[in-house]
Amino acid sequence: MSSELPPQVQNQLAQLQQVQQQAQTLAMQKNQIESTLKETENALEELEQLSGDAVVYRTVGDMQIRTTKDDAIEKLKERNETLSLRLQSISRQEERVSKRFNQLQEQVKQAMGTQGGYQAQ
Repeated sequence: MSSELPPQVQNQLAQLQQVQQQAQTLAMQKNQIESTLKETENALEELEQLSGDAVVYRTVGDMQIRTTKDDAIEKLKERNETLSLRLQSISRQEERVSKRFNQLQEQVKQAMGTQGGYQAQ
């Protein structure tokens, strides 16, 4: 069926698929970051409930290193801020990709409509 479509429509369909894949990739990244952000927030809440002299370890690569409660809280807050910024960035990218997807989808529908026998879903 695609061989019956004009090259311009084939190109738009290919772009539409590519944009759809980008949207799926961004959604997966967003889910991962949201999950990591939630874990970081939970760890921060738990850490703040500990006494000031509690023994705290943080993971660095394959090692766990003893640290102070305040230092661990500071590191988690920094990580939380970084993840929040990354989440905002991905959300903006998702919005742009979604707009592009809708534009391409409209263009394909219009092109298919002008072809006569084709109905875009």
